[in-house]
Amino acid sequence: MIRSYLDNAATTPIRSEVIKVIIDTLKYSFGNPSSTHHSYGRKARSIIEESRINIAKIINATPSEIIFTSSGTEANNIILRSSILDLNIKHILTSPLEHSSVLQTVLDLSHRYKIIVNFIQLKEKGGIDFNHMEELLKKNSSFKTLVSLMYANNEIGNLLDVKKAFFLCKKYNAYFHSDTIQFIGNFPIDMKKNCFDFVTASAHKFYGPKGIGFLFVRKEIIKKMRPFITGGFQEYGIRSGTENIYGIIGLSEALKLTSFDFKNHFNKIKELKFYCISELKKIIPDIIFNGFSSSFEKSIPTILNFLFPTKKDHLLYFHLDLMGVSVSRGSSCDSNVKKMSHVIKSITSESLLKKMMPIRISFGIFNEKKDIDLLIEALQKIRK
Repeated sequence: MIRSYLDNAATTPIRSEVIKVIIDTLKYSFGNPSSTHHSYGRKARSIIEESRINIAKIINATPSEIIFTSSGTEANNIILRSSILDLNIKHILTSPLEHSSVLQTVLDLSHRYKIIVNFIQLKEKGGIDFNHMEELLKKNSSFKTLVSLMYANNEIGNLLDVKKAFFLCKKYNAYFHSDTIQFIGNFPIDMKKNCFDFVTASAHKFYGPKGIGFLFVRKEIIKKMRPFITGGFQEYGIRSGTENIYGIIGLSEALKLTSFDFKNHFNKIKELKFYCISELKKIIPDIIFNGFSSSFEKSIPTILNFLFPTKKDHLLYFHLDLMGVSVSRGSSCDSNVKKMSHVIKSITSESLLKKMMPIRISFGIFNEKKDIDLLIEALQKIRK
């Protein structure tokens, strides 16, 4: 059966070159990277530090600003929880469209430590209301504040106007954290040109292995952070535990390979998205795209989200899968929850959601036009 995988925002296929590097490391580098008194341990340690240097070079950071984690979710947790415990943050400013690893953590922190939490109002299609953001920053200027806003939304692809966010954070002396998990590895980013204090990334979003991610922390801030996981001195003492050297080298290799060809990847995926939009409009003339996902200026090309006219049927995605098409309704982290996505509910009226279902299509470098053709054919059958 011919299949079309269009759920790259959930996870991407691993590149064959990355698999080879991981297998070679599994075979020949079994030493504990903390056992540096012999060559086996030193070899493992060198793999980690060379990977750290490679990653830092690609995102224009210093190696000491990179901390490896088990996932993007863990990275977000370390930043948010450490900000409260180590940076004396008393006020967190975020949006209703953030990933659950941010929203649930923020709510947990507000209960545990009585932190003030404010949510920035949304403009049409889920854009951030920067006037409201400034009002909240000004109102709470007596408190140390952390602003947490994702660079590219994982469900609707909306891009944050980071320049405006940087300006306001600097104006009100707030720390700025950005979940860049859908961005880093797919598009170029420069830590020295951008004013992020913290960012997070996950290897399996850019053709690397699952179970490995990293966080970037400005070097002047990392000195203030105490251990998040205790029991050793790995990862500059922030995250104890024997490092996942196979995941780390896989992450590094995947990031290196995508960085070689950012421009061509961008152009290819942009063309796929344009083709998909035009084909969808042919079969659904009154189609409603969610957020700015159909915009080439305000969203990332990898994500397209729209409402499909059908009765509220959570088997829609299962029917598509039976026809060989893999898509999703939103974040994979919430896929076991039958409730409608909090992102879609935040930007869509209840009346629409009673008669339409959201579909998230996410493109990758291994997709071709034939994948979209299969999707269109399957949607036509369901409509009939």
